Amino acid sequence: MPDSPDSPDSPDSPDSPDSRRTFVVEADGGSRGNPGPAGYGAVVRDAGTGRTLSEAAEYIGTATNNVAEYRGLVAGLRAAHALDPQALVRVRMDSKLVVEQMSGRWKIKHPAMRPLALEAASVFPPESVTYQWIPREENKHADRLANEAMDAGRRGEAWRPADSTADLDAGAHADTLPGLPAASGAPATPESSAEARAAARAAVRQAVRETHRTAAAAERGAGTDDPTALTVADELPVEPAEPADRAAPAGQGEPRAPQVGWGADMGTPTTLVLLRHGETPLTPLKRFSGSGGTDPELSATGLRQAEAAASALAARGTVQHVVSSPLMRCRQTARAVADRLGLGVEVEHDLREADFGAWEGLTFAEVRERYPDDLDAWLASTGAGPTAGESFDCVIRRVGAARDRILARHAGRTVLLVTHVTPVKALACTALGAPPEALFRMELSAASLSAVAYYADGNASLRLLNDTGHLR
Repeated sequence: MPDSPDSPDSPDSPDSPDSRRTFVVEADGGSRGNPGPAGYGAVVRDAGTGRTLSEAAEYIGTATNNVAEYRGLVAGLRAAHALDPQALVRVRMDSKLVVEQMSGRWKIKHPAMRPLALEAASVFPPESVTYQWIPREENKHADRLANEAMDAGRRGEAWRPADSTADLDAGAHADTLPGLPAASGAPATPESSAEARAAARAAVRQAVRETHRTAAAAERGAGTDDPTALTVADELPVEPAEPADRAAPAGQGEPRAPQVGWGADMGTPTTLVLLRHGETPLTPLKRFSGSGGTDPELSATGLRQAEAAASALAARGTVQHVVSSPLMRCRQTARAVADRLGLGVEVEHDLREADFGAWEGLTFAEVRERYPDDLDAWLASTGAGPTAGESFDCVIRRVGAARDRILARHAGRTVLLVTHVTPVKALACTALGAPPEALFRMELSAASLSAVAYYADGNASLRLLNDTGHLR
């Protein structure tokens, strides 16, 4: 099990000449297919004792080896930052590509890799991190974590630290780390030189420039249906970056740390996966069921649909947060998924269904018989509401406000929204720039999946709509 970060035998105590602690981050990632089912692992160690302080691992769905390796690097750096944001960090990886690119000696050519490199570069100041390539046999701990994550994903489960044996299997808690000199205030490796750090800054600047030009277009599908589906040729370095002696001197013209999340430098979108709740007793009867009625629970069929959706999303392994409408049918569906993924559930009240007013619980035919004029007006304009109910225009506005809050709260992440027919259609319409009347021209089944990706420039891409493959 990881030791406490406040272990008294840490060499970087406040009484030492340099009070900053030194961590070693070892990271790895793998893909069973390249691209294929992928996962990463990362471990943070005390540089003086070699003891494990933190572990991270995650199944990330379909990706390439290099994407998984970069994801492991980011996770390891973030784990180290959580322990001590002022620390010095020595990254050790068996990926020559990642080490050379992050050290600034090779260009980051593929648009799917640049946002990950930018994210890694933003966790600590560049002068606090050095990179070292190590043989694979010296990276066993992170490698075993990555394989545990992929194994968990194959079972439809999330990796859990309590179940991990990677620390013991890899023979961790050694007194020294292979190939690493004794800890000191400054890492004694070639990568710690000022020239290497200047080259790394130059590489980040180049990645920022190229990301502005191409990443958004590539993520939207320019040339590939999947921005992480790199070929083997894409993963090999083609040409080195500018030599270190041509890089800008330290402190001159340095960019600010690239913003990770909803900002101008972000190439990775925030993805909202939209799950309509499972069936209730009213669903097969085609009765209006909004937020102003009886708040029914899921039926037996709906509970099975929720479990099927949970299995499908666990197998994909990409969801990082779960947000639900406050209504019971959504909360039950969200809980089924969250339990499978080991996540909590946030409740967002503006993701609730439209209030259908006097129409709640009625069929379309019954509404036609009782409120013919109101129904005609409702079908003719999204500005007209049901009798004593809420118009679609009102729903679109409040769902848009909820979307913006979620994007700000979970920038750059993949978030599952468990909601209703109208909110999902509203998000699809606004993503496409379609008129509100398009809501009437969409079919959305119970427990179906949709997805929208949102980019830093304010654009959005509808990537999936009404997928029910997991229910068959």
